[in-house]
Amino acid sequence: MQTYMTKGTCSRQIIFDVKDDNTVTGVKFIGGCSGNLQAIARLVEGKDIDEVIALLKGIKCRGNTSCGDQFAAALERYKEKKQAESQQS
Repeated sequence: MQTYMTKGTCSRQIIFDVKDDNTVTGVKFIGGCSGNLQAIARLVEGKDIDEVIALLKGIKCRGNTSCGDQFAAALERYKEKKQAESQQS
C-alpha cells in the first residue's frame, strides 16, 4: 500500500495500491467529502494508472488543486519512484 499526504485539499491523505499490471486498487481518501471521494475511489478501481492520471490531473477546486488532482500527483510520484528503483537495479 502507498500513502500520499495531500496538499491544499480537504482530504489529508490518500492510501492506494498499484498491481503488477499497473492497475489502481484499494483507493481510500482520509478526510474530505466522503461521498464524492468514495465515488472517485470506485470509479478508478481496476483502471490503468496512466488512464487515471489523464482523467484526474488538472481538476481544480480550492487552492488551485483538488482531491482528484492530488490523487493524480500521488500516482505520478509512485511511477517516478518505481522508475528510479528499476534504474538502480
